[in-house]
Amino acid sequence: MTTATPVPDRCAWCTGSADYQHYHDHEWGFPVDDDRRLFEKVCLEGFQAGLSWITILRKREAFRAGFAQFRIEDVARFGEADIQRLLADPGIVRHRGKIEATINNARCALQLLEKENSLAAYFWRYEAAPGSRPALITPEWLRQQTTSAESIALSRDLKKKGWRFVGPTTMYALMQAMGLVNDHAQGCVIRSRALAARAAFTVPQ
Repeated sequence: MTTATPVPDRCAWCTGSADYQHYHDHEWGFPVDDDRRLFEKVCLEGFQAGLSWITILRKREAFRAGFAQFRIEDVARFGEADIQRLLADPGIVRHRGKIEATINNARCALQLLEKENSLAAYFWRYEAAPGSRPALITPEWLRQQTTSAESIALSRDLKKKGWRFVGPTTMYALMQAMGLVNDHAQGCVIRSRALAARAAFTVPQ
């Protein structure tokens, strides 16, 4: 395991691993509007359920190779032969239910795109309202914050549309990852960078 040099001015969860720290510094909490990247994030957050994120992060390249770089149209065409191929791939999490859910969700995403300009336009409607967030994001608050009103609403709507492995906690993790909320703690050196990125970001319509 590669160990990062502890840095006190970052969120505590990222300081034990160089992989975590790089993800924290360059991806987590920064706004995303690319549909392929968003679909990947939805899928990987689903695979993470019951596991640690570092496990998924270290397998991400294998996931990308196995799932056609998360190109929605390609994954939607996967069939039983692809499921068996993925179940035999030691580089990913070999969970049949989650593999099948990823394929199902690609098909659901295509249906959603028949009505929406993009997945990004859909997901960004669930951005947290400014007044719903505390003035001070502390590590203690973050440890207790596993869902939000927005993640519950997003989860409910996706489930109505047939998506799987999109519970409120999983969707809150997605919102953190794609910048719908900025959960970098106060004092974290990356918090201001994420805020600046959001300020410069144009919400997809």
